[in-house]
Amino acid sequence: MEVRTQFFTYGEDTESRLLLHDGQDFGPITLAYETFGTLNEKKDNAILVFHALSGSQHVCGFNPEVPGVGNRWNTECQTGWWNDFVGPGKSIDTNRFFIICINYLGGCYGTTGPSSINPETGKEYGGDFPQITLGDIVDSQLPLFDELGINTFHAVIGSSLGGMMALNFSARYPERVRRVIPVATGLESTTLTRAHNLEQILSIENDPNFNNGHYYDGPAPLRGLALARMISHKTFVSLQAMEARMTDKCEQEQDEFSWYKIRTPLESYILHQGRKFLRRFDANTYLYLVAGWTNFNLARDMGCKEYTEVFSQCGHQKYLIFSIDSDCCFYPEEQEFLRDRLIDAGLEVEYISVSSDKGHDSFLLEPELYSSPIKKMLEQ
Repeated sequence: MEVRTQFFTYGEDTESRLLLHDGQDFGPITLAYETFGTLNEKKDNAILVFHALSGSQHVCGFNPEVPGVGNRWNTECQTGWWNDFVGPGKSIDTNRFFIICINYLGGCYGTTGPSSINPETGKEYGGDFPQITLGDIVDSQLPLFDELGINTFHAVIGSSLGGMMALNFSARYPERVRRVIPVATGLESTTLTRAHNLEQILSIENDPNFNNGHYYDGPAPLRGLALARMISHKTFVSLQAMEARMTDKCEQEQDEFSWYKIRTPLESYILHQGRKFLRRFDANTYLYLVAGWTNFNLARDMGCKEYTEVFSQCGHQKYLIFSIDSDCCFYPEEQEFLRDRLIDAGLEVEYISVSSDKGHDSFLLEPELYSSPIKKMLEQ
């Protein structure tokens, strides 16, 4: 199935600009999005999918190129990141449902972000792009839903960072959501997450080419971005999966090291993961999204003291929570905390612990572990 990215622009006049969390308004904004399936006449069969940190709007099928993205849209991006989950007759059945996924505000796959042209200067925003929260990203998508005439989603699904946005959207706009499926995610960033994220932020900021985010007319902070990805990658895969992916090929990366020599398959593998990421992602986008993740706390963001207050208007919603027992990016304790807070608020919750040796990335790699419960939830 070949698909194409679509674009929606708003905020070209003062009245329609996006009001950010810090009180400033921002625009114009272009959203890059893809849809799959057909929106029915009642417009009540829509499912909203939020992608993970380095994901895109391209959920399923084959998309050969995205206008304006250039070489960043490479072979890693062309096949949908949830291709085994979404499609005709699959867990999220495009024969029955209308699926929409949007590249995030601040992104680098067609939505307005730091690498987009600032109409006031004629140059890329770079470091002048506003600092955004996950709530700002959620709010930026609302005008598109209104344009499509979707008042209420049959379901909202998000994994990892996308799960946080699914929870944000469902709690802040409860009337627009019936079912919520958060996968390997949490209600707030943990101490360990904030520490890991600070390391990644610092690695990009300390790259001599970063230039406060204004690097688009010169060398990019590639070493900083590669290091950030190396720091994060070890939380995405389990140690067993990492070992299984290694090869005996150990190559010296001459432009990375002057003294140390790569000696083991582990070192070669980790460095390769960092370097290949550079071909498809932008350092500023990574920085902005990681910062939004670091500062996420749903109760605090909503001005609530207790999570019973956060979910006080969500009594009509049904939740299906997935936890992965080998996850060391969003540890199972985070999904247990989410489950318990929903139960405290009197909501209907189904909690599934997935047993996997794939770690956090299980939700991308093992559809057979998720398909049946998702299909059952969506068809209720």
